Amino acid sequence: MDYTLAVGDVDTTVPGGTGVLLLHPSIGETDRVDTDFLKADTDNFLVVSTRTTAREVEQKLEHYEVDESRAEILDTISVERGYSRRRPDHFHYVSAPDDLDGVVAQVEAFLASHAGKRRVSVDSLTELAYYADVDGVYDATVEMLDLLDEHEAVGLFHLSHEVHDEATLDRFRSLFDVVIDLDQDGEITVTVDLDDE
Repeated sequence: MDYTLAVGDVDTTVPGGTGVLLLHPSIGETDRVDTDFLKADTDNFLVVSTRTTAREVEQKLEHYEVDESRAEILDTISVERGYSRRRPDHFHYVSAPDDLDGVVAQVEAFLASHAGKRRVSVDSLTELAYYADVDGVYDATVEMLDLLDEHEAVGLFHLSHEVHDEATLDRFRSLFDVVIDLDQDGEITVTVDLDDE
């Protein structure tokens, strides 16, 4: 099963099981990249949100004209902020922002309960590392990539290149077949390495 990947000047396809790493500045405008990834060629998608509430994710999807009927949203921060747990059926929560096992379990549940073409956006690994730790987030990323491969889905994982040192960035880069680099000026460079497929 192949998926369209249209980012910047790159318009190609990637096979199910592909992980895409989005490297971005701390204040970089990632919404356009994220929503372009989610709206193309998909039946259902899951947004794992560590920076904004589920309601704010919905507003972003509406603003960028993404079909919200296909959305599931995992809100990792509202519990910490004391927001109400009353929610629509497509909103999901974990016990705390550092509950990495809960995040992985929710990704697995989404992939197992939906058929067809599925996409996952994790926004962001950097924020998860702030609440938990880099080693734990690295292990959780490996688990999520394995799930994408098992279910022939694709995923976009946000990581700030200003927050982490080069060794950490290289460590995460090595996990991914596709790397999108968004610079301060909004310029996008896409590296695709699918030779081992």
